[in-house]
Parts: sequence; C-alpha cells; structure tokens
Amino acid sequence: MNLKKEIERRRTFAVISHPDAGKTTLTEKLLLFGGAIHVAGAVKSNKIKKTATSDWMEIEKQRGISVATSVMGFDYEDYKINILDTPGHQDFAEDTFRTLTAVDSVIVVVDVAKGVETQTRRLMEVCRMRNTPVMVFVNKLDREGKDPFEILDELEEELQINVRPLSWPIDMGDRFRGVYNLYRGSLDLYKPSKQVVTESVQLEIDSPDLDKHLSPDLSKTLRNEVELITEVYPEFDREEYLAGKLTPVFFGSALNNFGVKELLDCFVEIAPSPRKVEAEERVVEPLEEAFTGFVFKIHANMDPNHRSRIAFVKVCSGKFERNVNYKHVRFNRMMKFSSPTAFMAQKKEILDEAYAGDIVGLPDTGNFMIGDTLTSGEDLHFKGLPSFSPEMFKYIENADPLKSKQLQKGVEQLMDEGVAQLFTNQFNGRRIIGTVGQLQFEVIEYRLLHEYGAQCRWEPIHLYKACWIESDDQEQLADFKKRKYQYLAKDKQGRDVFLAESRYILMMAQQDFKNIRFHFSSEY
Repeated sequence: MNLKKEIERRRTFAVISHPDAGKTTLTEKLLLFGGAIHVAGAVKSNKIKKTATSDWMEIEKQRGISVATSVMGFDYEDYKINILDTPGHQDFAEDTFRTLTAVDSVIVVVDVAKGVETQTRRLMEVCRMRNTPVMVFVNKLDREGKDPFEILDELEEELQINVRPLSWPIDMGDRFRGVYNLYRGSLDLYKPSKQVVTESVQLEIDSPDLDKHLSPDLSKTLRNEVELITEVYPEFDREEYLAGKLTPVFFGSALNNFGVKELLDCFVEIAPSPRKVEAEERVVEPLEEAFTGFVFKIHANMDPNHRSRIAFVKVCSGKFERNVNYKHVRFNRMMKFSSPTAFMAQKKEILDEAYAGDIVGLPDTGNFMIGDTLTSGEDLHFKGLPSFSPEMFKYIENADPLKSKQLQKGVEQLMDEGVAQLFTNQFNGRRIIGTVGQLQFEVIEYRLLHEYGAQCRWEPIHLYKACWIESDDQEQLADFKKRKYQYLAKDKQGRDVFLAESRYILMMAQQDFKNIRFHFSSEY
C-alpha cells in the first residue's frame, strides 16, 4: 500500500473527560467493536475480576481510575485507529495536555446527569488553543439525567463551541429505548448487554413501521424532536468540524453498548487523518517522504521484570522503519532501534514499520526526554510540549538506608515521565518533588515501593511557586542568585529555578529584578 493511502487511513485521537464520566469504559467498547478485545472489563465491577484494558498499572486497578495515558492501536474496517485513553483526574492533567499534542482529534465524554464539569472545561481550552476537531459523547443515558436539549445548551455555553447532534436519545433511565441516528437517518434499538455487542434495527424516521418498535407516544415525541433539531441547529458541515468550529454530539451508554457503534462508524468517516505539525523551523506535512517524530511521553516499568522504559513517539511525517538509522536531534547523533513496539495498553508487539499518525514505543535506557525529536537527518524542533509550574511541593527522603540506590533510580525514572518535577535545593542539597495535585505524591510513593522496592518519606515544605529564571543581564542574574541563594534550585536538566515562598515574595522579586525573566512553564 502506498504512503499516501496508509497515512490517510489513520485516525489518531484521545478520549478525554472529567473523572468518572465513563471515558475508560467507552475506550473499552471501541476496542470491543474493533475486535481488539472480546470481553470488556467493567471498570468498577467486583463480580467480573477483569479490569479495563487501558488501566493496566496496579494502582489503576485498585482505585478504578486512570493515572497514566495508555495507547491502543487496532484496525477497524479499512481504518487504522490509535486511541489514547487519558487520565481524567486533574492531578494528572499535565499528562493529558501533552497527549493532546500527539493527536489529530478528540472525543469528549460527558455524563448526562452531571453535564459539563471543571476538568472538561480545562481540557477543552487546550483543544480550542490548538483548533483540534472535537466530538462529544453524552454518556450514561441508561440513568436519569438532564434533558438532552439542556445538555446541548450547556455544551455550547460552558465549552464555547457550536454543536450539532448526530444521534438522538429515545427517552432515558429505565425507559431508554435506543438512539435515532441522524447521520445515517436510521433508528437503532438495543437491548442492554454489557458483555456482547448487540445488533441494531434500522428504520427511516418517517417509516410507519416506527410505531411497531416504539409506542405511538414515543414515535410522536421522537419525530417532533428530530424536526426541532433540524430547524434549530446548523446542518453538519465536515469542513467546519475539521476546523474545530462545529462539534458533532452523540448520545448513548458506553456500559451497555448503546450508541457506541454509531459514534465509531461516523468518527472513522469524518475524523481527520494525520494533520500537519508545526516545528520551530517550518511546518511538517504528514505526506512528506522523510520520517520525523517527537517524544510526547515516557513510561517507566511497563514490564516490571525488566525495569524497562518506553519512549512514546508520535510519527509526524513519512514512514518509520525498524533497524534504520535516525537522527536524535538533541544529541546530534544517529541511532537505530531493533525492537520498536506497537501498543495494546501494556501488551506490546514488535513492529517493522509505522506511518504518520502512529504512536511507536522505543525502548529507552535514558536517551530520551519529553519533547525530543527524531528525524531522517534534518534538524527540527517540535514545539508545544510544556511542563507547567507545580503547585504542591514536598521534600522526598529515603525511609530505608539500605535501598538508597533503588530510590535514586526510581525517582530519576519517574521524573523523566513528566508526572512530577524534581528540584535540588542549592542551599542544602535536599531534593524537592513538585506536583500539580496531592494524588501524584501517593502514586509516586506507591510506584517507588512496588516497582523499585524503595521506601520514601515525605516532609512538608511551604512554597508558593517554582519558576524558571533566565536573563541577558549576567550581572543582575549573579546578584539575584547571591541574594536569593536559599531559595534557588536546579531542575533535572540543570536549569535555574527560583522557589518563591509566597505570592508577595515573587512579586517583589519581579519588581526588584526587572531584567530577569520568570517563566511558569519550562518550555521557553
């Protein structure tokens, strides 16, 4: 198959939402339709001792939440689909923000009872900044929730998007009968079934047979609502959707397989194939012959038996091949990879080639950092992979003197993942971990113990912000460092960081040292 055809059949997208909206369950069902798995693991079910495919880390299985982005690839009809299931919990937002730089479109999951929630708003801001095409799946229609028209109004108002329903629910809760597929012009009725894919019945909205499947009252309501939708909402326009200006909305219940196939069938048809990516030097088009790609995520210990690290590389253009030399731009040296992998969450298989849009896993012994670029030889630097200034800080101490090596290695590898940030205080040499949420400290402690056999102890430290500093005025910078020596640290890359104890201290520092630039994200 030629390069153009291979690239155009790819669909790489992320599933995002507020915690508990059903994101991981939806991912499971998409995999089920794609034939990638045969039984979906109900994430919260204790009866089925099978956890979600994408939640493979031990801590995820115990808590029933996703704490790391997982990548799953499979074929569906003529398409190659790459799903990135992201953490919904705000403490892991940074992982999700970085993942959004590696996808071409997004599916947002909204709970019908709760509507639009905080985390959904924040993630949507990132999508808007990047003009990423977005689809919305309103989930949990098998439970009582808000009126569908109310949900549409809320989506438009809260997320500042124009919506167009492409499927419509027939009642909800115990009375839920299915969805009317506006995109295909057919009626899909389902019987709830958690473990097997159920068949749908297809009927035109004007067909007299509609009354055989629905009560006369339901048929009348459905026809009225469909008429109202066509009058109130704009016609679906694919170009508007691809430009990020129009958002298709689907209704269903991921847990019961309602409306998921409609979403998937429409998605593969209208979603974008790999899009162009901006580098600092130029814009990279996916159909270029030469290979380019960047590392957007690093995961330690995907296989605890081997202490392995995997760098996730998004292929931006051309074709990646196994055992071919590629340039590591930051090191300015050629490298070849004998065992690149394709993913099915934790399960990996060696791949021989990958095309623009694919996610490739490269075994890593410490050569990669988030944001690194690989190319066929050109010097390129992809931008837009930020590390944000942490909001919570703690000293990390060794709780078991016999395991200091294990702790050292564990902290280094986990920090490389970008889950949290490590600062070394210049004044006393103590190590400080900075995160955006309390839950990250628990995850770090858990993973250090279970994956590296190292015990850590946290000690409180009162800090307001960590900001990266730089200046063209070397004299003023030296003066600042002398005066603020107690509050200076180095990050993992050896860059200068100012640890401000309060907002007031930070403001005074900015006023007193006008020639110093204070950065709140490390991408500058």
